[in-house]
Amino acid sequence: MGILSGMRVVEGSAFVAVPLAGMTLAQMGADVIRFDRLGGGLDAKRWPLAPSGQSLFWAGLNKGKRSIAVDMKSEEGRELITRIITAPGEDAGLFLTNLRVRGWMDYETLTQFRKDLIMVTLTGDRRGNPAVDYSVNPALGVPEITGAEGSTDPVAHAVPAWDLLAGNLCVSSLLAAERHRLRNGVGQDVELSLKDVAAAALGHLGMIGDAALNDAPRTKAGNALYGAYGQDFVCKDGERVMVIGLTDRQWRGLVKITDTGAQMDALAKRMKRDLMQEGARWELRHEITEILKPWFAARPVAAFAEAFKAAGLTWSQFRSLKAALAEDQDLSADNPMFTDLHQTGLGRFPVPSSPVSFSKHPREAARPAPQLGMHTEEILGDVVGMDDREISRLFDRGIVQSPNFAVVRPAA
Repeated sequence: MGILSGMRVVEGSAFVAVPLAGMTLAQMGADVIRFDRLGGGLDAKRWPLAPSGQSLFWAGLNKGKRSIAVDMKSEEGRELITRIITAPGEDAGLFLTNLRVRGWMDYETLTQFRKDLIMVTLTGDRRGNPAVDYSVNPALGVPEITGAEGSTDPVAHAVPAWDLLAGNLCVSSLLAAERHRLRNGVGQDVELSLKDVAAAALGHLGMIGDAALNDAPRTKAGNALYGAYGQDFVCKDGERVMVIGLTDRQWRGLVKITDTGAQMDALAKRMKRDLMQEGARWELRHEITEILKPWFAARPVAAFAEAFKAAGLTWSQFRSLKAALAEDQDLSADNPMFTDLHQTGLGRFPVPSSPVSFSKHPREAARPAPQLGMHTEEILGDVVGMDDREISRLFDRGIVQSPNFAVVRPAA
């Protein structure tokens, strides 16, 4: 039983942020009901794909949820979704979406059926315009400071950072609103935008202030750790490592184990800078790198890996994701977050549960994503309150869909 056991959340979503929010709640024990149109929504075939052609993306972001497939173009289908969202229950009436539809699937309309509804809506920007991570990033200038030093080409990040942050803010917002409802008995309409989430994060990190107050714009720095020291090096065996000298301890350890103390002291004296200051290490990063480069170039990773580990240095070896999966125990069942699961149509591979561990609630094992519409019948019965005859009629008329219905349907 997860820490949110008993809570019911309804999710109507696409892309990354809101599906991630629903999955996060499901992994903490909430009953998350995802509704999709017949045949699957916008993410049903999104890459990456398994060899079978089925979407690993969809399976990854919908783990542990219940699924219902509904003809949302029909009036009856829309009514069903409204009944699911606004179904009674102290721990229900919670709705997550980024697919708001005015006049139907919006707060004003839905609260006619449940006054204490909590609805969390993620928009693209604060004006309601569409946006995704790959459009927000260029708009806010991040690709101009990402990439190889000296390059003029903008570089977008492969990981949708703003989507991931927005998804977790959707979770925080829903739980905060639910706490308010428990204390005051009222629901509310909660709205946030992907672009605002990104802009706020840049502000929190001091990057907006930097752009506003300093004449020189921040430029690309490759793999260097901005504002301190961190750099990648190619070793004798051709492997590449990343070493970090952010804190005093990290810096002292790096200098000690590479036996470059005398050279660093000479550099500091020549440049009249104190290398115990993070900013000085950043400004002299090229000179520092030239001192350290021969040390790494003369050694294969195996020659210093254990010594680095024993000294508690902060470092890592560059790998492909395939290599990391083969070599890193943190991506295997050795890590209690992961479970090796065989999923229908996908195959067997490590699947993560929640990365959060609660002392009073044991971590639940990872659960696979449902097949589209897998729980249609039970949701119509348990949540909407329909009897078998009403449910059969909906299937017969093509209003709802389930991969199981034709198999388990009793003979007439």
